[in-house]
Amino acid sequence: NHGVTRHAVSPRPVAATADAVELCAAGGAAINQVCIANDLGLKVFDLALDVPTGDITEEAALDERGCAATMAFGMEAVAGGADLICLGDLGVGNSGDSLSDPLEALRRVGGREFAAIAGAILAARMQKIPVLLDGYAATATAAVLQAVSPAALDHCLLASLSPEPGQAKVAARLGLRPLLDLGVGHGEGVGAALVAGLVKAAALTSSGMAAAVKT
Repeated sequence: NHGVTRHAVSPRPVAATADAVELCAAGGAAINQVCIANDLGLKVFDLALDVPTGDITEEAALDERGCAATMAFGMEAVAGGADLICLGDLGVGNSGDSLSDPLEALRRVGGREFAAIAGAILAARMQKIPVLLDGYAATATAAVLQAVSPAALDHCLLASLSPEPGQAKVAARLGLRPLLDLGVGHGEGVGAALVAGLVKAAALTSSGMAAAVKT
């Protein structure tokens, strides 16, 4: 919930974020169906939707403690291990932020989803878990981390490009080419979940063919 949305920076109402989260929780969103089709686990995190971030036209989106705590939350969300992590977001007013500078810019003009995604990417890096990035928020957050350390994204691939403003420019700057470019505009990590299905198919093909050759 971005405080800047009170300036009508998005055509969608602020309540749309909570509605989307509730739809996911009820199993009725597009991402739910794609995850079912590809036998993927799904976790949706409510990052204090009832508490707007600071209005970035007047103040920082997050204070230092809040930013650090949300990054830590994102890191903890990766705990438990996984073979592959798909990162997406649900939010209104989160595609107009400029993240051209590193972590201080993340705190000042980002939001909780940016901070949580940053934590998840860092945790996955430490645990050597590959990551599929999906949507503007994940891609812009990746740009922040790469600005801090060029090797920060060695475990990341760009799943898809969405119609969100700026994502293609950020991806080009990062040198990331989408694995799929179908113009999927659902958000929610749908593009990453679709690519995860392809990754599973590729892994099964490789292992299955290798097993057949051995026999």
